[in-house]
Amino acid sequence: MKPFEFKQFTIQQDRCAMKIGTDGVLLGAWVPIGGSESSILDIGTGTGIIALMAAQRSDAEIIDAIEIDAEAYEQAVDNFESSSWGDRLFCYHASFQEFVEEMDDQYDLLISNPPFYAEDYKTSNKQRDIARFQGSLPFEHLLVGASKLMSDHGKFAIILPYKEEEKIIKLAKEVSLYAHKITRVKGNPTSKIIRSMVLFGFDQAVPQTDELIIENSRHQYTDAYINLTQGFYLKM
Repeated sequence: MKPFEFKQFTIQQDRCAMKIGTDGVLLGAWVPIGGSESSILDIGTGTGIIALMAAQRSDAEIIDAIEIDAEAYEQAVDNFESSSWGDRLFCYHASFQEFVEEMDDQYDLLISNPPFYAEDYKTSNKQRDIARFQGSLPFEHLLVGASKLMSDHGKFAIILPYKEEEKIIKLAKEVSLYAHKITRVKGNPTSKIIRSMVLFGFDQAVPQTDELIIENSRHQYTDAYINLTQGFYLKM
């Protein structure tokens, strides 16, 4: 499988169950990074795409990532080491639950493109199932862990199916996390909302909400999508 070339880095993905997709790139480009973040954590890094995007966009000295799958973990490490930011990127081979129990560090920004197929079916590809299915990292665990790992002014950004948005915002409140920003994503102007990107913080707030449409028509990307992703995609 050919590597995926971005403007400032290259991703090898032949050993990862979850390949580069729109969700990861969208979240990595959308997450607000203000310049004050000294530490960032990418939960369930897969190929390492979101951590690498964070390295390109920020001056954070520490950009850590966690990956449970051994093959994906090794690939993420290789992708980190072959980038320009290898000295700032580090990947842990662990489950998120183990990581939360063992780490005393806190982070200014947490980002996760989690597995979110909660439906009760499995395919014949176990590695892909672990990467795709919420069973290996339920939202409750993600939110509880995030609330423990966030610094006082920290933020947590996640992308999830739109149908799960209300549920996760409600769950988040139980661990004192509140939605600050919500962007709902549509494939084209007439399609249904498919994804929600949500930014959480500890302060209670009325969330800013907006909508992002990816394409006006097939391969005709909207200005908003181009503006968001053109720092990364070669052809944008």
